[in-house]
Amino acid sequence: MGEWKRHRILMVSDFFYPNFGGVENHIYYLSQCLLKLGHKVVVMTHAYNNRSGVRYMTGGLKVYYVPWKPFLMQNTFPTFYGTLPIVRTILIREKISLVHGHQAFSTLCHEALMHARTMGYKVVFTDHSLYGFADAGSIHMNKVLQFTLAEVSQAICVSHTSKENTVLRSGLPPEKVFVIPNAVDTAMFKPAPERLSSHEIVIVVISRLVYRKGADLLVEVIPEVCRLYPNVRFIVGGDGPKRVRLEEMREKHSLQDRVEMLGAVQHSQVRSVLITGHIFLNSSLTEAFCIAILEAASCGLLTVSTRVGGVPEVLPDDMIVLAKPDPSDMVQAIKKAISILPKIDPQEMHNRMKELYNWHDVAKRTEIVYDRALKCSNQNLLQRLSRCATQSLRLNCMLVQMWL
Repeated sequence: MGEWKRHRILMVSDFFYPNFGGVENHIYYLSQCLLKLGHKVVVMTHAYNNRSGVRYMTGGLKVYYVPWKPFLMQNTFPTFYGTLPIVRTILIREKISLVHGHQAFSTLCHEALMHARTMGYKVVFTDHSLYGFADAGSIHMNKVLQFTLAEVSQAICVSHTSKENTVLRSGLPPEKVFVIPNAVDTAMFKPAPERLSSHEIVIVVISRLVYRKGADLLVEVIPEVCRLYPNVRFIVGGDGPKRVRLEEMREKHSLQDRVEMLGAVQHSQVRSVLITGHIFLNSSLTEAFCIAILEAASCGLLTVSTRVGGVPEVLPDDMIVLAKPDPSDMVQAIKKAISILPKIDPQEMHNRMKELYNWHDVAKRTEIVYDRALKCSNQNLLQRLSRCATQSLRLNCMLVQMWL
């Protein structure tokens, strides 16, 4: 790659290592692959406990853990201009050419994009989640999003459903929004060396135990499946406020020997949990793109999932069984999955995942978006203010129509 093509990219988000999740993994793997393509990548996030200052990760990835403590749900307190001095310092010191913000819920991302545009930098935004339009929290977030993205150079979404959602919420022209899915590290997520016995069927759940992830559905689905199939056992990994309900369900139905609660599972241990099961169960109520499904499929598990958001786009029909987010429909989907389980070859499924998803392909597609963003013309202050006002008026009209 010629020198003229190399970019200096600043990734910004409140969500990064040492936390693990979809956004954190996306930033890390994308950064590593961009480094291998010859670009310079720097990550900016807030401090995590004692992890503050400048750190270096694998491949020479430089990370700025700025001395801001998380305020709510790993997000820093919104200050608007409080982050300007340190953002400006990083942009100039690292000779950044483009800023890439991640996640609509990240206040650090919004502030960095705003300051970068004010300083004349090109900015790209990736949205990883789906949001509504009617509740108070979503209305507030959509107002912030349309203000921040009013002058974004290009945007990326992880699924076509996510693109539709982002375009409606932010007012961005659809031609400025690209769809680049997540991927999975297939070298890390491999099937078990030996095929598991079919005498006992193990269903694995690895998820944050919160309402949005459908923990309440699990409370109703698990007892019914255990009643129908005496040879089925569940392994539930994850923690959250809904864990109490699952514990109560286990006690009420005397399923202590058939439902194993692991608590929080480190990302390095996810594969070792997955390869103990035959079926992976995802009960999310909303999902832009579920990386956990990719990890399970790469380990050779047949997936049963709710048909929500971008989930139907993730896997081919013969690798996943979809259901409505309803307990009875999910039980039927699990029954179907158990019936087709003998036809599933874990190694073949892993090989297909290697062809379908890889982070190097994601990096190359993201590189094209960067090239397009850098060719975008700069707007003067009056044009920027006019666009912000136009987008605000458009969103207000849309919200009024929805309320009526």
